[in-house]
Amino acid sequence: MPLSQCLQVCSDSESTPDRRRFGRKPLRIALAAGLLLLAAAGTAIVTDLSIVGRLHRPAATHLDQATLLNLVQQGQPAAAFAAAFHQGDVLFETSFNALDGVGANVGQGQRFTHVPRADLVGPGEWANHVPSRATGPNAESCNACHNQAADDGSGRIVGNAHRDPFHTGSVGSMIQRNTPHLFAAGAVQRLAEEMTVALRGIREQLVAQVRQTGLAASAALRAKGVDFGRLAAAPSRFHPGGVAIDNSRIDGLDADLVVKPFQWKGSVRFVRDFNRDAAHNELGMQAVELVGAGVDGDGDGVVDELSIGDMTALAVYVAAQPRPVTRIELSALGLIPQLTPAEVAAIQRGAGVFAQIGCVNCHVPSLPLDDPTFCEPSTLAAYRDASFPSGASPVAFGVRPDLPIRFDLTQDQPDNIVQVGGRTVHLGSLRRQSGGNGAVVEVYGDLKRHRMGRGLAESIDEVGTGAATFLTENLWGVGNTAPYLHDGRATTLTEAILEHGGEAADERADFVALPTAAQADLIAFLGNLVLYKAHD
Repeated sequence: MPLSQCLQVCSDSESTPDRRRFGRKPLRIALAAGLLLLAAAGTAIVTDLSIVGRLHRPAATHLDQATLLNLVQQGQPAAAFAAAFHQGDVLFETSFNALDGVGANVGQGQRFTHVPRADLVGPGEWANHVPSRATGPNAESCNACHNQAADDGSGRIVGNAHRDPFHTGSVGSMIQRNTPHLFAAGAVQRLAEEMTVALRGIREQLVAQVRQTGLAASAALRAKGVDFGRLAAAPSRFHPGGVAIDNSRIDGLDADLVVKPFQWKGSVRFVRDFNRDAAHNELGMQAVELVGAGVDGDGDGVVDELSIGDMTALAVYVAAQPRPVTRIELSALGLIPQLTPAEVAAIQRGAGVFAQIGCVNCHVPSLPLDDPTFCEPSTLAAYRDASFPSGASPVAFGVRPDLPIRFDLTQDQPDNIVQVGGRTVHLGSLRRQSGGNGAVVEVYGDLKRHRMGRGLAESIDEVGTGAATFLTENLWGVGNTAPYLHDGRATTLTEAILEHGGEAADERADFVALPTAAQADLIAFLGNLVLYKAHD
């Protein structure tokens, strides 16, 4: 089936619940009496969208989930992937307008704000948006923030999100978040999925052992070489299944043993959830699956702002972003000017220094991936919605784990397929394991949370894991994605290292004690890890 046929905008013939009427169909606008949104005097969005709708069109077109599901059911998985990726790519670059539902009522007639407005408590105003907002809306498109080094990359300080998750209205209780890059997000999710399966398998074996022997026991929680502490269990007639589990020695993840690889605090499990939250908070674009069909949760006068199919497409698109590369790799392929022998030597020496002072303890250079197939929705229940935030059933909307959109992380990424010397190189794909079907993920991370010391502690503990606790930042791509750290406070790689404390205090001290030449080699090594996208 041609791609153009795959990308159908919703029409009257649709039978799925995420039905949408844009384009030639009547625009769905939820406006109060007189086609005005009325709130506290002087603080409402008052634009008459009925007039706007006669003179302008929404910027976005929308994809029906049924289109994708039908392709999978018809045995056309490649076409389903292509259609989803294309729609996600288009949406990521779309500058949404008021008819799409971008922005929200943030007071004084404004649609966007970089300052959370917990003081706006009138009808339809920021503090009363549903679901609750922690920030924004502060941008009109995804790539307004994810644009540094390459498309879908990181963001500069100007794009920092200021958050007030507890709605205190107090500047001292607000926090900042710098925009991370999105490259190879699918590989990161797959690593987390396999690690979770391994960790939960250890728990199951421990419980079975205690039941069989009637004796207390403990087991190390290790997945892909990463240490998550220990789990203990003992017989108990007062606990379900006759076994009491002691979670007190688990380290770096929650008691549910689900590795959460997204957000700076390690609080989000899967790509779709990450996207849904960003669309809501940063853009003011509320997905149907977030608020429900026909619901205007943020007082902007528009409902059904992102369809179920749109969110599937965005999840596939972000998951299929190419892996970060290295300057040595790009130089060898002739994609950048050739590095000098001195530059290569410094990078290689720096890799040794990186290991010598213990940076590899958390920034693990590579993690193995047994199965490089990414599925949306995931085939693992912990990494998909049991029900949408709106309460609706994903299966009822055609988001089915038995019929997912799937692609191979070692060969199917559409970006960074380059021609070099007459051969095709899938530069954006993961490297295959030698002699196997798995992949090597050169992530320079461990997908684990760590305590980073008082110097990096925030004024609030946003997700309950500790104000100074953060997910290890994956260092692939770090060479051209300054600024660094969760709030972008570090303008250089050296500053980022010097800000480390807590569990990383020894490594910081070892770096400080190095000769200047060795420090320079380490920085050269980190500068070698870059984002890259080939021009079309």
